[in-house]
Amino acid sequence: MRTSSIVQPDPTSWLSAFHFSTPVKIRYNETDLLGHVNNVSYYMYFEQGRIEYFEHLQLTGELFGDQRVTVVARSECEYFAPIYLRDLIQMHVRVSRIGRTSLDLQYAMVVRDELKAAGQITLVLVDKSTGKSTPVPDFARQRIQSFEGMADEK
Repeated sequence: MRTSSIVQPDPTSWLSAFHFSTPVKIRYNETDLLGHVNNVSYYMYFEQGRIEYFEHLQLTGELFGDQRVTVVARSECEYFAPIYLRDLIQMHVRVSRIGRTSLDLQYAMVVRDELKAAGQITLVLVDKSTGKSTPVPDFARQRIQSFEGMADEK
């Protein structure tokens, strides 16, 4: 079964929707015997980019605090070209959708202006005391919407 690409309508237009990026340094143990980054490492880079994004928006306390955590409900990655140990990755991150209790994030891994991989993850906010999903706090919703230039989707 083939699904449509995360990158829509085309790479240039899709990349223009991102307002945040951070560099990612590749470590030797993240590569395989062929010298390129192992596929599982991409998900570690997504997580690193996600944390940097929420820190940039000063939302880590709101989303990962004493009361709630985020859990990954779905994840996917499209690999377009290999990434090697000496490559300098620029990780682009954005929230593409805010639901009642979830956030969809997209990732673009770019090396020397070439899109090497794209990812998408759905995070669900969970109340630590009940273990059940909990609404995205209004403060966090408004800050993300303002940063991303999104209309209120509540």
